[in-house]
Amino acid sequence: MVHQEGTFSGYGGSELYYQCWQPESRPKAILAITHGHGEHSGRYGNVVNWFVPRGYAVYAFDLRGHGRSAGPRGHVERWDEFREDVSAFLALVREREPGQTLFLVGHSMGGLIALEYVLHHPQGLAGVIVSGPLLSQPGISPLLITLSKVLARLAPRLALKTGLDATALSRDPAVVEAYVNDPLVHSFGTARLGTELARAIAWTQAHAPDLALPCLIVHGGDDRICPPEGSRLFFENVAFADKERQVYEGYYHEVYNEVGKEQVLAAVEAWLERHLPAGGAG
Repeated sequence: MVHQEGTFSGYGGSELYYQCWQPESRPKAILAITHGHGEHSGRYGNVVNWFVPRGYAVYAFDLRGHGRSAGPRGHVERWDEFREDVSAFLALVREREPGQTLFLVGHSMGGLIALEYVLHHPQGLAGVIVSGPLLSQPGISPLLITLSKVLARLAPRLALKTGLDATALSRDPAVVEAYVNDPLVHSFGTARLGTELARAIAWTQAHAPDLALPCLIVHGGDDRICPPEGSRLFFENVAFADKERQVYEGYYHEVYNEVGKEQVLAAVEAWLERHLPAGGAG
């Protein structure tokens, strides 16, 4: 396995950090990851360690305001910034991996970012895979959500504690401990991010019938952070025939970091194999 890292320019010239993990031989396909709120690209070791030895290359970047990327923590002025950052990220991946089959993979808020992106720009992608996507009101304080609406106009960059319950991430105590002690993890979201999130959720749900790309949704049945009801509603409104939703009963939010993660990773791999071009590598 070969690991590389670097930076690229996102929307408005923001310097964004990315890393990639490649197999020793030509990859059969590329997985491009958008992570969740407050975390970073380095938390996908289980995905990397599963897929790279099986012949996939994995790319991931730190969202603006997250991890090693530039920007105020947990802030965007407009949701379009995320979409344009993903465009720049995928352009980088395509430049480094010309002609390869490319799948967009998103988790939590990154799942919402991925779905909203492919609804605008499905071209050049072989499919989209989202885990625990944020498609309904998140499991944070309703008071905080109301407050963000008020502050979005008065003090849009004011950072508020999200109050995320880390124990809701996984039933594996080691995962929770690592998250809590990770210096690149943060628990802030600005008022403007809160209102932009709400708009993006509403827009993405309203445009579910327009999805024109193979889609796999995996969701923990006991996800208290991004309730599975949101992905159920989206899935039911998707008209595109090539769609699949898998709910893992008893699993919490981070299905790739859960007790029994192997079941989820194997199912995602099986879906990917069915969506590779005939003859293998793209």
